[in-house]
Amino acid sequence: MAIDLSPKVAKKVYGGDGGSYCAWCPSDLAMLREGNIGAAKLALEKNGFALPRYSDSAKVAYVLQGNGVAGIVLPEKEEKVVALRKGDAIALPFGVVTWWYNKEDTELVVLLLGDTSKAHKTGEFTDFFLTGSNGIFTGFSTDFVCRAWDVDEEAVKSLVGNQTAEGIVKLDESFGMPEPKEEHREGFVYNCEEAPLDVDIKDGGKVVVLNTKNLPLVAEVGLGADLVMLDGSAMCSPGFSCDSALQVTYIVSGSGRVQIVGVDGHRVLETTVKAGQLFIVPRFFVVSKICDPDGMSWFSIITTPNPIFTHLAGRTSVWKALSPQVLEASLKVSPDVEQLFRSKRVNEEIFFPPPK
Repeated sequence: MAIDLSPKVAKKVYGGDGGSYCAWCPSDLAMLREGNIGAAKLALEKNGFALPRYSDSAKVAYVLQGNGVAGIVLPEKEEKVVALRKGDAIALPFGVVTWWYNKEDTELVVLLLGDTSKAHKTGEFTDFFLTGSNGIFTGFSTDFVCRAWDVDEEAVKSLVGNQTAEGIVKLDESFGMPEPKEEHREGFVYNCEEAPLDVDIKDGGKVVVLNTKNLPLVAEVGLGADLVMLDGSAMCSPGFSCDSALQVTYIVSGSGRVQIVGVDGHRVLETTVKAGQLFIVPRFFVVSKICDPDGMSWFSIITTPNPIFTHLAGRTSVWKALSPQVLEASLKVSPDVEQLFRSKRVNEEIFFPPPK
């Protein structure tokens, strides 16, 4: 049975005054389960605090909106308190404990994409909270907690029972959270909106790639990522990942058309996508996008830390590499038609500006 590749929006899992946690569900987006991928969004209102937790999945986080602070603790390491701003990508390996806080008026929104191949539920993240109504220590008996923390029963009742919220709380305006340190960003965070461009095509688009060269920690996460900003009415060349990787794409802004072609040349998706939607391109399937006049940007993860793509149009396409005779025989065309075909897109790669 064919898998539905239609783009979907996230659904709320929990939340309150401090913010919300939303996720994409494998029952709505079957490719999450097929590809061992999890996807979620954390949104924090002013003074919203996402309680400390660890996850069963390695992830890449991307700040879609706002400014905030994150606490990151790697196993047997000291806490890093990191300032967050729009465009930040954060690598979160297995075993890392995180908390998130927003002290600004603007909502802080963080996209979370990751590998669920070792997760409890395929295609879903499971978080284990250190505190709150569903915190780990609510499950231990009092005597175990007393022994573990070396405190008496009264202290345990306060430490375990006082925080009755689940996952996200809203702190008092006057409460002072740790201040971030700029040096703590080093090695954990890479801002895709401020980074040098890996591709910049006039009237076409721009790309920033996240890989082991600019953020070595992604090697532990096992994922690569990119931020693509397509100019108005431009086209992204048909292409595919040639290292058996899945591509998970979240539309950050704008809108446009997407087509995906799979086995035996069957078009398996033709649709319009818009901000807030997520879709997945299966391994070796070819995808192309044409954005609307206002442009479109998207953030993608690829299930390998250093992805390689093959493009089927443009200066660097595989067509340009094949010899004329092979093209003539394969396409069953005359030398004149082959020459016409070869003469096009000789100065353009990946992105094509709209026709004049």
